[in-house]
Amino acid sequence: MRADRAFALGTALGLLGDALFGDPRRGHPVAAFGRTAGAAERALWRDHRGWGALHTALCAGGAAAAGALLARTARAADAGLRRPAADAAQIALTAAATWAVVGGTSLAREARAIGAALAAGDTEAARRRLPHLCGRDPQALDERQIARAVVESVAENTSDAVVGALVWGAAAGVPGLVGFRAVNTLDAMVGHKSPRYRRFGWAAARLDDVAGRPGSRLTAGLAVLAGGDARGAARAWRTDAARHPSPNAGPVEAAFAGALGVRLGGTLSYGGRIEHRPVLNAAGREVGYGDIERAVRLSRRVSLLTLAVCAAGRTGTDAVVRRARKARS
Repeated sequence: MRADRAFALGTALGLLGDALFGDPRRGHPVAAFGRTAGAAERALWRDHRGWGALHTALCAGGAAAAGALLARTARAADAGLRRPAADAAQIALTAAATWAVVGGTSLAREARAIGAALAAGDTEAARRRLPHLCGRDPQALDERQIARAVVESVAENTSDAVVGALVWGAAAGVPGLVGFRAVNTLDAMVGHKSPRYRRFGWAAARLDDVAGRPGSRLTAGLAVLAGGDARGAARAWRTDAARHPSPNAGPVEAAFAGALGVRLGGTLSYGGRIEHRPVLNAAGREVGYGDIERAVRLSRRVSLLTLAVCAAGRTGTDAVVRRARKARS
C-alpha cells in the first residue's frame, strides 16, 4: 500500500476512534506529556526568554523526536513482515497517533453539556462547566456571555485540536501529529502574558503562532465553505480577523462568526485580567445557547473536510516525491 493511502486510512481510523471513544479518562498521552513538561518547567523556570526557549525545545523537540522514533521503528519492522502486515502496522501507528492528538469529540461533548445547562435555565451549572472548555473567569458571565465563550472556544479549538494536527500529520507524518500537539499544549501551559510566563513562555507562544498558522487558515477557509453563510463568513474573515490579538484565533473566530451569523468578541476576563477584544462580525446577532449546537456541527463538517483535503495533499506530495526519485534514477 502506498504511504499516502496508509496515511489517509490511518487518520480516518484515528478520527473514527475519537468519535467513538473520545479521550480516555486516565492515561491520556497528552496528559502524560503535560506532566513531563510541568516537571521540566519546575526544573528550568527562570524569568528569562532563553530558559523558556530551552524548555520549549526540550519538550516539543522531544515529543517530535519520540514520534519520529516510533515511525522509524515501524518502518524497520516492516522489512521483516509480509506486505499486508507491514501496511497494517503503518496504518495502526498513524491511527493511534491521530486518536491521541485530536480532541474533537471531547470538545463537542463539553460544549453540548454547557449548552444543555443553559437550555435548562441552569446558568450556575454552565458556569461550573465552562472551565472544562476554556480558561475564562465564569462567575461574572451571564447566559449569553457563556454561550459566546463556548462558540469562540469551539471555533478556536477546531483549529487547535483537530485541523492543525491533521495538517502537520499530512506534512510530516506521525512526528508532525505529535509535535504539533506538543507545541499547542505547551502554549496552553506557559504561553500566557502573566508575570510568571511573560518571558519564560514567549518561545512557546511564538512557536505555537507559527505552527498554528496553516491549520487556522485552512479552518477559516473550510468554515466559509461549510457554514450557512459563505459570503458573510468570507467578509468577516477579511475585515475582522486582523483586529483579533491572536494571529490564528482571529481568522477562525471571524469565519465562524460570519458563517453562523453571530457576533463574537467583546469584553472578557482571564485570571482576573479584563480584556476588551474587538467585535467580530458586528452585523451579526447576539449569541444564544442554540448557537452552540450549530457551532459544534460546523466544527464537525470542517474536521471531515480537513481529512479529505489533507489526504489529497499527501497524495499530491507523495506523487511529486515519486516522480523526483524516478527522474534521479
